[in-house]
Amino acid sequence: MRESVLDWRDTLPELRGSVRRDAPLAPCTWFHVGGLADVLVRPADEEDLATFLAALPADVPLTVIGAGSNLLVRDGGVRGAVVRLGPAFASLTTEGDRIQVGAGALDGAVARQAEAAGLGGLEFLSGIPGTIGGAVRMNAGAFGRSLADVLVEASGLDRTGQPWRRDGAALGLSYRRSKLAADDIVLGAILRGQPGDPAAIAAEQERIRAYRETHQPQRVRTGGSTFANPPGESAWRLIDAAGCRGLTRGGARVSEKHCNFLINLGEATAAEIEDLGEEVRRRVRDHSGIELEWEIRRIGERP
Repeated sequence: MRESVLDWRDTLPELRGSVRRDAPLAPCTWFHVGGLADVLVRPADEEDLATFLAALPADVPLTVIGAGSNLLVRDGGVRGAVVRLGPAFASLTTEGDRIQVGAGALDGAVARQAEAAGLGGLEFLSGIPGTIGGAVRMNAGAFGRSLADVLVEASGLDRTGQPWRRDGAALGLSYRRSKLAADDIVLGAILRGQPGDPAAIAAEQERIRAYRETHQPQRVRTGGSTFANPPGESAWRLIDAAGCRGLTRGGARVSEKHCNFLINLGEATAAEIEDLGEEVRRRVRDHSGIELEWEIRRIGERP
């Protein structure tokens, strides 16, 4: 480790949550690959996180992760502090047509909460892996809807531990993007549903679950949709047309079931997964002239 890293790690405050040095990040991601974090912090609650942020030197990189479903950690690991929001940030409460959600709540859990409350319009969340915090940041969407359609407001902390709260319009949500600063940490959101027929809501969620089971790889080490859909196009169709279905690089493979998914066959490195993705991008560009953009978040360094 560089001396500067050792210096800042020695000055961290005591937390009620956990602070672990040289922590493996592979178990924190669905790909199960990647190197170490200089420090992995699991705060006990918002107050604990604010204490940590207030003490973190301004020149130390900060990375926030959730369920790790749409995340590729490079093999060289992540410099600085990595904060993982756990169960303490996964609250769910319903009042009228609104659901107040902690950033650590799984998207599927929010969909089930809405179903139980008889609120429609949130069924699409059952088709998105990951947590609400990440969904807000990237305006996650599926089946023709996105967070922008249901988000009333979001709240969180800035890099210094100071709270912020903004309505949905102020976040500038667009296709797989928001105007949140890189070091704005989303801790909660208020979503609006529409009162509806509980049976119809349950049926729509079941339709989405059945579609995913039939059309997308399940129970494998993957990161979900790899590339964003270009305007007017479908990423998987472009990938298939470029002859990439089943393409392999080391222990990584383009899914034969849905070729916008990359799969760790068991022993892949992060470099093999990322290099395979870049090869897919190259072949699509050569075949169609279209440049695919990564939807999976890639963090850290190569060895």
